[in-house]
Amino acid sequence: MRGSKSVRYRNSALNSGATRAALSSLAAVALVLVSSSQILAQGSAEAGRAKAAVCAACHGAEGNSVMAEWPNLAGQHASYFVRQLEAYQRGERQDVLMTAFASPLSAEDIADLAAYFATLPTVQRGADPELVELGQRIYRSGLPDRGVAACTACHGPSGRGNPLATFPVVRGQHAAYVVNTLHAYASGERRSDSSVNQMMRDIAVLLREDEIRAVASYIQGLR
Repeated sequence: MRGSKSVRYRNSALNSGATRAALSSLAAVALVLVSSSQILAQGSAEAGRAKAAVCAACHGAEGNSVMAEWPNLAGQHASYFVRQLEAYQRGERQDVLMTAFASPLSAEDIADLAAYFATLPTVQRGADPELVELGQRIYRSGLPDRGVAACTACHGPSGRGNPLATFPVVRGQHAAYVVNTLHAYASGERRSDSSVNQMMRDIAVLLREDEIRAVASYIQGLR
């Protein structure tokens, strides 16, 4: 990462209570969400490409949004993608545009779209050099003294997530979108995904604004 300062990974953070709790929740969720390989097998990326034309207006022709407030979809785990569109259909996630788009989709449509976007490469982006040190510390080590678990516990050291547990790929995601998402978790606006989102709410409410912006910038620069 250009301009980044090297921050040594602290193994002791993995021993913090907050991180152990996150890992325990991760394991519990993974046990019940074991169908992602079936989703990948069922969805047709070729069919999804044609169906994704309508998505391009907001999320970019190749799943990389040109607007920082809208998420990149390229390279996202199919399991997570499916879960989110289903949440919009059930009304668990609220967004006027996304609800209108997701409502008429069949299970096959969703699986095809998920398979297609999962095949697309992400665009590499950079982080703000002034925010790297704090952002990396939070992402890799958490804030044990305040009960904030390391992001690596669920999203991995390079931000690739965990498809079996439907933990999303976050690397290269727009910092502005990550900031807005953490705000939504902290306020309770985003309530879907039950136990998974409860973990995110528990973390987001403990972060100060400067910490949210720092970790969001670091995530944007992850490769």
